[in-house]
Amino acid sequence: MTFGPASRLGVARFEETPPVELLPGRSEEDVEAVIAAVYRQVLGNAYVMESERVVVSESQLKLGAISVREFVRQVAKSDLYKSRFFDSCPRYRYTELAYKHLLGRAPDGFEEMKYHSTVLDQQGFEADIDSYIDSDEYQEKFGEFTVPFYTGYKTQTGKKMVGFTHLFKMLRGASSSDLKGSLAGKSPVLNASAIQGTPLAVIAPSSASNGWSFQKPTSSPSVPLKVGDQMYRIEITGYRSKAVNRISKFRRSNRVKLVPFDKLSEEYQRIHRDGGVIASITPV
Repeated sequence: MTFGPASRLGVARFEETPPVELLPGRSEEDVEAVIAAVYRQVLGNAYVMESERVVVSESQLKLGAISVREFVRQVAKSDLYKSRFFDSCPRYRYTELAYKHLLGRAPDGFEEMKYHSTVLDQQGFEADIDSYIDSDEYQEKFGEFTVPFYTGYKTQTGKKMVGFTHLFKMLRGASSSDLKGSLAGKSPVLNASAIQGTPLAVIAPSSASNGWSFQKPTSSPSVPLKVGDQMYRIEITGYRSKAVNRISKFRRSNRVKLVPFDKLSEEYQRIHRDGGVIASITPV
């Protein structure tokens, strides 16, 4: 289930574009489309010059010697990826981007960040890339022949709501780039929010000064609060009229609820079950 109207949240293109797969009987054009989609996803929509392409791996994919998954692995392990997102970025920035590029979501909290930090310390960069691509999650989502795509903006079984809100701070439209198009630059976008498991405001993109930059709300606390202390304002729209004859299809006007942190996930699920659409979630 998509969170809110996709066009309002900047993810309409992702919602409307089907996954890119390399199917049996593929044509040259199909393979080229897969290659372009892998570069776009794994490199965070950054421009790739001809001299930077991993041409040997491209040739192997065209010949059927490797699967799409293995091509994704080679691009993620390439000097191009390593120099852009690992060597030049702080560790937590690299980790949050690796989750976005390879699993299509934001990290799900401190334990996931800590796990990959341990892999990096003990086994190094290439082993860390393998830990994403060889994971059960990758296999279940994408398998051998589907290019990874963004999934974190939809509700997902077994995943925390905080990761869902975090992705919207990292993914602000199909034209944004993780290399030069992010306001955060090379600094971590989530940082304390991911470590503490704190949900962030979800604000629809609109303009440079209101929403699109997805800036941290000024009302956010400067020190961590205990679970349940922070209140969140949920703006809800999309409820259909519950007239007895069920004829009316007009939407009700927006409703607002104030919910404590420890009830946020429960309320979020209830709203979706009732057919509502969440327009925004902001800390009070």
